[in-house]
Amino acid sequence: MRVDRPTRGAQTDRSPGDVSEHAGARSGEQRIDRRLKPLGWDVAADLDAPPATIPEISETEVPAALRERIEALMARYPDRRSATLPALDAAQRVHGWCSPEAIAQVAAVMRVTPAYLSSVATFYDMLRTEPVGSRYVYVCTSVACCLRDAKTVHDAIADEAERQGLEDCDIREFECLGACDMAPMASVDGRYVGPLSTADAPEIVAALREDRDVLPGRGLGDAPAAPAAGGDPGGEPR
Repeated sequence: MRVDRPTRGAQTDRSPGDVSEHAGARSGEQRIDRRLKPLGWDVAADLDAPPATIPEISETEVPAALRERIEALMARYPDRRSATLPALDAAQRVHGWCSPEAIAQVAAVMRVTPAYLSSVATFYDMLRTEPVGSRYVYVCTSVACCLRDAKTVHDAIADEAERQGLEDCDIREFECLGACDMAPMASVDGRYVGPLSTADAPEIVAALREDRDVLPGRGLGDAPAAPAAGGDPGGEPR
């Protein structure tokens, strides 16, 4: 890869924000243009903007259960901001997504600015900043799962959802969910299930439509499913 750099000592164009020397000044005196100028992806700070405010808890309607949950999370850590991710997840479970209302509620309880919470919510894929379905299926398509046809599994579930008319459900590919031993796998409403195949798609969608557990006995931490009639009850779980 070739990287072009200015030759040492060569003259280059200077931007208004650069430090420039007075011509002929041997004393090292420098003139600095202090005007703000974005560099690369940086955005100049708006020094005239009003300071960020923290919503007052007395003026913000927060569901009692949500407030209790966030306060319990903050109590676990020396720095309350360490509870940001689980607090946002708790609010998302109440509202369905990290809406402005949800973020304001978390900000009021945690005593941080909504802007701080928004910066976290927009970084993590599992925190949703737009309205989505109340149910979700996130099919992991990272390396281990992809090598075992995870994309085909995702497409089969999406096609089956359309065929069965499943509504109010967010089905999408997802980057590593950290359960490579279950590959290919998916997170269904936060519950890890796998290994999956395209043959599982009809049952997954039907269970979601009928509000049943998805693939009982095949989730992370599930007890092994009861053996079929005539099976070996003493056999090792798969």
